[in-house]
Amino acid sequence: METFELIVNFENLPCNFPYILVRCLFFTILVQPYILFPLLASQKFFIEIILKTPLTTVAAFNSLSHTNSQIFPQGAKMSMHKSTSSSSLGPGGLDLTQAFFKPISNADPPSPTKRHTKITVVGVGNVGMAIAQTILTQDLADELALVDAKADKLRGEMLDLQHAAAFLPRTKIQASLDYDITAGSDLCIITAGARQIPGESRLNLIQRNLSLFKSIVPPLAKYSPECILLIVSNPVDVLTYVAWKLSRFPANRVIGSGTNLDSSRFRFLIADHLDVNAQDVQAYIVGEHGDSSVALWSSISVGGVPVLSFLKRQQIVYEKETLANIHKEVVEGAYEVIRLKGYTSWAIGYSVASLVRTILRDQRKIHPVSVLAKGFYDIDGGDVFLSLPAQLGRSGVLGVTNVHLTDEEAQQLRNSAKAILEVQRELAF
Repeated sequence: METFELIVNFENLPCNFPYILVRCLFFTILVQPYILFPLLASQKFFIEIILKTPLTTVAAFNSLSHTNSQIFPQGAKMSMHKSTSSSSLGPGGLDLTQAFFKPISNADPPSPTKRHTKITVVGVGNVGMAIAQTILTQDLADELALVDAKADKLRGEMLDLQHAAAFLPRTKIQASLDYDITAGSDLCIITAGARQIPGESRLNLIQRNLSLFKSIVPPLAKYSPECILLIVSNPVDVLTYVAWKLSRFPANRVIGSGTNLDSSRFRFLIADHLDVNAQDVQAYIVGEHGDSSVALWSSISVGGVPVLSFLKRQQIVYEKETLANIHKEVVEGAYEVIRLKGYTSWAIGYSVASLVRTILRDQRKIHPVSVLAKGFYDIDGGDVFLSLPAQLGRSGVLGVTNVHLTDEEAQQLRNSAKAILEVQRELAF
């Protein structure tokens, strides 16, 4: 049974301090030691409460003082050791960890090599918060840092997530206008971007986003020089290239979300046509995340069966127009969601979370994401980022899958690269 020892120094007791109160305090300490805190805060005396356990001794008080001789003055304060434990009660409060939890015998101290995963999300708009929420619910990070330029919005989103702590895996959630909060991140996700003004040209929008990225990417690279950058802001292929140039990171550590979501829409539509689970459909959209994207019909399979080859063997006639319409639905899918609800959020949230899981857990899965494509499929003319099926892991892009393309698909992919390069050349960069 644990015992409490009370040592009171009566030297500084005020003469008007009732003896009966002291006796009450002796009794109370045996019942509940922490009930004394507000009472003793107003008295001029020194007290030590020592909690004796088999492995540790905790000093609960240092000194309690007040400048007033009133018994319970308004606004009385206590001076305590500042605790470094997250279990402290209040600012600089009492650390209860050792009182609540008794260490087992013959135990090693916590391993200093335990991996601590930290993710930063820049931009707390609809997309950024959908990503943050999905990361939390899927238990992908030990620490989540949020950064945005709007202080009230940022703090509100942080508090809203923190208040859900009882329903989520344990994650430390922080937010700041300053990028020093991102220090030591394993993965930095950029969702911030300027919105298009009615009548504004696409090039002018890209130029404004370029200016924004100049204030985002260098601080991230400064505080987390070993991180992986994951770009979600649109136009994602051009801005991934911009982030690569600004960060000066190796190309394998700068990735764009690219057509990962487009490919999910593609798989859903094919699965819907065939009445199967979308997870059994293997299909990719590659190239630009936009109008010039390419549907790789030649490599589509369902349950391991190549679809077009199967139709040909079974002499089942299909029209290319049908395939083109499915691809058109993929391209226009985001526009329809925006028209109906004003923005996209949940699908991109799940899409990015799947990339986060693959990267940080080194799952080495293949995702169609925006990578440095120069040298693949005869793409030339300069450094360009576009989506190709890439193997991802803890170091970022591990390699690009050698997917067989028909001559038509390869040419469409090169045309997509040229469209992106034309925009890049017009940037004042």
